[in-house]
Amino acid sequence: MGLMKVFSGSEILAMALKEKIEAIGVETVLKNNIQSARLAGFGTSGQAVELFVQETEFAKVNPVIEEFRMSI
Repeated sequence: MGLMKVFSGSEILAMALKEKIEAIGVETVLKNNIQSARLAGFGTSGQAVELFVQETEFAKVNPVIEEFRMSI
């Protein structure tokens, strides 16, 4: 099984969704390209933060994701 990207966007929104998903007991992986690029000396723009969950957990987190998307 692999990871599935469930969100791509700003760091603030990614962190908010991450907390909501972890509140239901599902582990997440946050890939922050903004920090990676900054440390390497490059700049980034826009949708530089991605949030992943295990594919097997997608059915469990999908209602949380949909509710989050409707609230933003």
